[in-house]
Amino acid sequence: MTNKKIDVLNVKFDNLTKKEMLAALIDRVNKKEKTFVVTANPEIVMHANADKHYMAILKQADYITADGIGIVKGARILGTPIVERVAGYDLMLDLLKEADLNQKSVYLLGAKQTTIEKAVKKLKKDYPQINLVGYHNGYFDLADESILSEVLAAEPDLLFVGLGFSRQEKWILRYLEQADKGLAMGVGGAFDAYTGTVKRAPAIFIKMNLEWFYRLIKQPSRFKRMLVLPKFLVAVKKEKKNVS
Repeated sequence: MTNKKIDVLNVKFDNLTKKEMLAALIDRVNKKEKTFVVTANPEIVMHANADKHYMAILKQADYITADGIGIVKGARILGTPIVERVAGYDLMLDLLKEADLNQKSVYLLGAKQTTIEKAVKKLKKDYPQINLVGYHNGYFDLADESILSEVLAAEPDLLFVGLGFSRQEKWILRYLEQADKGLAMGVGGAFDAYTGTVKRAPAIFIKMNLEWFYRLIKQPSRFKRMLVLPKFLVAVKKEKKNVS
């Protein structure tokens, strides 16, 4: 398995299929290696280019997946294609399946209290062999040491953090600096999707790489956020000209 990092506007993505990515992550979990996973879309890339501190955090990640189809298209424009999109939500579900098969410990952090409670209830039903060592909602101050101490004490093999970027990556970095083991991954709004609080796009939209369009239809308030995609593509084309 080769993994040549692909540079898209200064963010280095792992060029792995989802199957290869999953195998690599599970191997690290089994070896008790600390692992920082970022699932990045164009919005995250653009934010990192505008925020040096956030870019520095991303550079410390062990793996960065191409979570958005925009990243795949951008890499193709740059002449350095990424083999496939690896959606963070799908990767989380695959990791939960593996955790269930091998009785790994899991901690969930993020979302509203009602949502995280629904996620815990559903997880226990879907993955009965998982050792759920704790959960907490995402409404807390990042400087709150009590939350950090609670998760550190739980020593999860897998930690899923849904605080939204860049908040989740900042918290994960602090956590891994003190943890002895474990894979920590930012999952954004995955708990909302998992519980059905926010409906995920139908399979046909996902297959056609139009998940973003479905979200826009269902949540028109996302329009301003969606404007980052054309800005991202303009930046990619500009970068292509500069390196040509």
